Amino acid sequence: MPSFEEHCCECERELGTPFAKVHLWLDAYVGMTGYGMRHRRVRHHEAGIMEATKLFGADAGKAARLHILADLKSENWTDSDPFPQNEQHYVRIGLY
Repeated sequence: MPSFEEHCCECERELGTPFAKVHLWLDAYVGMTGYGMRHRRVRHHEAGIMEATKLFGADAGKAARLHILADLKSENWTDSDPFPQNEQHYVRIGLY
């Protein structure tokens, strides 16, 4: 799993700014009881990208997508696999 710093560096390289607030928002559930690595089901999907865009702006949506793709790929997800659409879809396709 990419670290916070790695997510920020990728965004700095690709988008010109680290988007730290976006990464913190995406991973906000990581330390909460009952979530752990399953925190990704909450915001690591297309609906989460749309919410990040509403909260932080269009470029933040791009940052959210980069973050999610990096996390998915660290779990052996490939571009031929379906991209999760929302929390229910995330769980249904076995990414929880």
